[in-house]
Amino acid sequence: MTPLQRYVAEEIATDHADGLMPRREALRRLGLLGLSAAAATTLLAACASDDDKPAAASTTPSANPSGPPGMDEAVSTEAITFGSGLQGAWAAAADPKGSLLVIHENKGLTDHIRTVAGRFAGAGYSALAIDLLSEEGGTAKFTDPAEATAALAKVPPARFVADMKAGIDELQRRVPDKKVAAIGFCMGGGLVWQLLAAGEPRLAAASPFYGPLPEGADLAGSKAAVLAVYGELDARVNASRDAATAALEKAGLPHEIVTEQGADHAFFNDTGPRYNATAAADVYAKVLDWFGRYA
Repeated sequence: MTPLQRYVAEEIATDHADGLMPRREALRRLGLLGLSAAAATTLLAACASDDDKPAAASTTPSANPSGPPGMDEAVSTEAITFGSGLQGAWAAAADPKGSLLVIHENKGLTDHIRTVAGRFAGAGYSALAIDLLSEEGGTAKFTDPAEATAALAKVPPARFVADMKAGIDELQRRVPDKKVAAIGFCMGGGLVWQLLAAGEPRLAAASPFYGPLPEGADLAGSKAAVLAVYGELDARVNASRDAATAALEKAGLPHEIVTEQGADHAFFNDTGPRYNATAAADVYAKVLDWFGRYA
C-alpha cells in the first residue's frame, strides 16, 4: 500500500470510528482501495480503539448567517481545459493581486472546491482549481464518490506533481507578472507539501490545510512562505505537525503553524459533517493576510 492509499484508508476508518460512516460502507470503500476483508476489519478495529484524540468541544459552533467565509464576494467559475488535457475550474479576479492553485480533497474536483476558488478570486486572487482525475476522464465521470477516491489513491505522486506544475504554468499564462500561491485541503494539503518538497521555485506562498507531510520531506528547494493549518482534534494528521515544523525550520522558510482550537479534520469544508464555522472564518482571514504579505 502506498502512503497515499494508507492515508485514504485511515481517513475512511476514522470517519467510521467517529460515527460518520456505517461499517458496511467503510468496508466497501476500503475494498475499493484494494484491502482484503481481514485487513479492512483490522484497520477499523484499530481506529475505533484509538484514544489519542482530544475530547470534542462541548458546544457546536453556530453557522455563520452570511454563509461560508468569502461566499458573499465569490465569483463564478468556468470549466477549462489546459496543458495536455488537464481539466479545472477557473475563477478570475477583477483586479488580481496574485494567482492561486487550489488542490482538492480526495473526493476530486467538487462544487465545494469550485466555491473555494471563487471565494479567493473574489478576494483578489485569480484561482485555478485543478482536477487531478483529468487523466481518468475527470471527477464528473465518477458517479460514485468512493470510486473517485479510490482512483486518486492509485495515482503515482510524480503525476500529481507534474499536474500541479502544469497548473502553475497555466496560472502564469493567465495572470502574468503576478506571484503564485497554492492551497490544498486534506489529501490536497498533503499534495501542497509534496509540491514544496519537489522544490517548485515559482510558489511565493502556500497553505496546506490538515495535510500529512510526506515522509522524509526536504523543503530546502522551496522559496515559499508557508502557513500550515491544523485542527486541534485532528490527531491523525497532527502526528506529522512537529515534523512539518522541523522541515520548515531546517529549510529556513518563513512560516506559521495555525492550530484551530475545537476544530477537527476538514473543518473548512462547509458541505461536510466536521465543518466549524468559527474556525473556518478565523483561518480564512489568516490565509488572506498571509497571501497579502507574501503573494
